[in-house]
Amino acid sequence: MSGAEPAFRVKKLSDRATVPSYQTEGAAGMDLCACLDTDQTMTLTPGQIALVPTGLAVAIPRGFEGQVRARSGLSTKHGIGLPNAPGTIDSDYRGELRVAVINFSREAFVVTHGLRIAQLVIAPVAHAKIEVVAELDDTARGGGGFGSTGTH
Repeated sequence: MSGAEPAFRVKKLSDRATVPSYQTEGAAGMDLCACLDTDQTMTLTPGQIALVPTGLAVAIPRGFEGQVRARSGLSTKHGIGLPNAPGTIDSDYRGELRVAVINFSREAFVVTHGLRIAQLVIAPVAHAKIEVVAELDDTARGGGGFGSTGTH
């Protein structure tokens, strides 16, 4: 990809907040950490959905979005995922970044302060010109929906 990296501005809403960071040079996403009060934890019971605060507000550049994705380690080791994966953060949102998480496992999971709970990928987006038409062009697939292209 050519060109300069987009500027991603972060405002700490809490002194305890952790600024997002890429863990390796080749990482696509930067880690988002839970920001909880001193000695506070959040226990997610099986099937429970909760909003985990990050203590951050962000400014994503126009023409980009933030895609909030599950961390593979939390999902495979503990069954923790995102109910709306990937979640989208629009470039004009300026409120606190909170991450919706769900416990898919059969055991309670404890979220502690500083836990890396999700990852954030900054990705380009395009606004499409919407055109209302009377007919659409034909394709080989046509109206075939779920499973129409095969089972494997």
